[in-house]
Amino acid sequence: MLKFFVAVLLCVGLLATAHGQAIKTIRYTILLDNGTVAGEQIVERPSPDTLKVHFDFKENGRGPTLDEFIRIGPDQTMLEYRVTGTSEMGGAVDERFTRKGGLAEWTSKSERGSKRLKGPAFYLPLDSSWEINSLMITALYGSRNGTLRLLPEGTLVQHRLGEAVVTHDDEKQVVQLVMQTGVGLSPQFFWATTDAENHLFAAILPGNYAVIKEGWQSNLAELKKSQEEASAKILEHRAQQLQHPMPGLTAIRNARIFNSETALLSAPSDVYVLRGRITAIFPAGVNLTPVDSELDAAGRVMLPGLYDMHTHVNRWSASYHLTAGVTSVRDLGNSNSELQLMIDEIAEGRLLSPRLIPAGFVDGESAYSAHDGILISDLNDTKHAIDWYAMRGYAQLKIYNSFPRELMPETISYAHKRGLKISGHVPAFMRADDAVDVGFDELHHINQLFLNFMSTDTTDTRTLERFYLPAEKAGDLDLNSPEVLEFIDKLKRNNIVVDPTLTTFDFIKQRDGEVADPYKTIANFMPPDIKRSFKTSTMKIPDDKTAKRYEASYKKMIDFVGRLYRAGVPIVAGTDALAGFSLHSELALYVKAGLTPAQAIQVATLNGAKYTNTLSERGSISIGKMADMILIDGDPTKNIEDIRKVAAVITRGKLIYPNEINEALGVKPFVSNPPKLRKLN
Repeated sequence: MLKFFVAVLLCVGLLATAHGQAIKTIRYTILLDNGTVAGEQIVERPSPDTLKVHFDFKENGRGPTLDEFIRIGPDQTMLEYRVTGTSEMGGAVDERFTRKGGLAEWTSKSERGSKRLKGPAFYLPLDSSWEINSLMITALYGSRNGTLRLLPEGTLVQHRLGEAVVTHDDEKQVVQLVMQTGVGLSPQFFWATTDAENHLFAAILPGNYAVIKEGWQSNLAELKKSQEEASAKILEHRAQQLQHPMPGLTAIRNARIFNSETALLSAPSDVYVLRGRITAIFPAGVNLTPVDSELDAAGRVMLPGLYDMHTHVNRWSASYHLTAGVTSVRDLGNSNSELQLMIDEIAEGRLLSPRLIPAGFVDGESAYSAHDGILISDLNDTKHAIDWYAMRGYAQLKIYNSFPRELMPETISYAHKRGLKISGHVPAFMRADDAVDVGFDELHHINQLFLNFMSTDTTDTRTLERFYLPAEKAGDLDLNSPEVLEFIDKLKRNNIVVDPTLTTFDFIKQRDGEVADPYKTIANFMPPDIKRSFKTSTMKIPDDKTAKRYEASYKKMIDFVGRLYRAGVPIVAGTDALAGFSLHSELALYVKAGLTPAQAIQVATLNGAKYTNTLSERGSISIGKMADMILIDGDPTKNIEDIRKVAAVITRGKLIYPNEINEALGVKPFVSNPPKLRKLN
């Protein structure tokens, strides 16, 4: 959740002018996908080589506020940079960079560094406004080969994809679509001006929000359409390149199959697949029926494809899941139009993606609303939303923080009649106890459970209080108290599914400069800027005493999940964090909570299928089921960290090599010598 947002913030900005022409002020408007204004960026240019930027973005009760001072050189790279303000979760931001001749130096709350260099190089801040990428756009157009060296590490590459004419009153101008790679795991797209400066005109993140020069908002729909068409071509090409057909009858030989029902491994076995279905399973070497192709697993462990039960997937992050062996994802909040388009693209084979299980998102109208899905104001709105989701095959409804509590009973009754389960956050001014009483089927996020013992009738959990209150008090909660034991028993009696997302809540105790615990084992595999982001705190943790208190609270959260599992409360593995890679971290936390590695894998396979009503088709490796399977180097039933070593993924009748996806993402491979498909006919 947080890391993805921080990575997005690295990606855009504006340049007022390049060659000394003074511009007083340029304003940008930030709009959510539904058109709601959610922030602004104001750029002042007091002199030809200096910029002052004020950036403010708020959505869902949180967001950064930043003030920047930038001094630029003739090549449009930064000679001086300062940023102060607050992060998404209220933590302090204070970062500085200077370049004097050949010496570049930088410092922030999480790192300090320096480097001697020759020629252009652009410092990439950890927290920044959209101004930064605008400057990079200009600097890249001034480079000889469309590349730009980044500091501390990396190279940014820019490609021009097309252009469009935009209008504002009687004014017209030509803007161009550019794609940048080298920052983050996916390309970033920007609309830039075509004047001498080539600076940012707009940045559009489909399904999320857009930034555009003030007054030009009416052009967003056409620009978005053109950008999506260009992006779709790239994604379709990637899907064709990275999915390998398995023609005819294919045998996967010598695999040790994980039985998700018993949590045991089989002796070496041969699994036969035809047109995406498992047609037979025999002990290795027993059946000699001729096949069209074969894959030698060479004793590797075969798991059913993993489920991530808490994602907010987009076209680019979809492939991250597959590289981690996640073949099914539940989306718990998205732009409905974007998600519907993705479902169509996946069905047509034009998008590299796991199987997508959508959950309908509803929230009430307030100053803290989340603008995914559908906003409602009364019961009639709610019923229309439920009908919309039910008629499109959604099996679940997600309630969010601002949903009116007085509408809950009739909403849940109507949703259940339409066949939709109810899950979500506990709405403001309610507790988890109340949510269970009113008819919830599932609760998301470990903090929502702890708030049950800490919030009062006046606690507004639409604010950052929903994070800071558990961070402050969870460590002191007695998990053996009658109140807690009765709550656990209540969850079990009512068969309430819990989606704890422990990985994402590591942020409550992370301090600047320390690699977040869920990413310590993968940090060195990631691109430099992603690795840096793992060291960035977002919570306000002013001193060591606070840090120890927050760390104790997080440990208590982990312990609580283990207690829920042992009590028989259904657990599902969701992340709400870095797509794909963080699911492995979630399972490692379950092991830390007291589950065995095999039990943790059961949660991510059998439970995922069971609680999405897809167990008849996947969740186990059985004859007649879909052949959603992954091959693992090592034995994750003994060492859960081995689950990161995904050698091959089979889904939709295609063979996918994570190494190939990782190469495209700039991620170092987790395995060597993956098995190769041999075509025999």
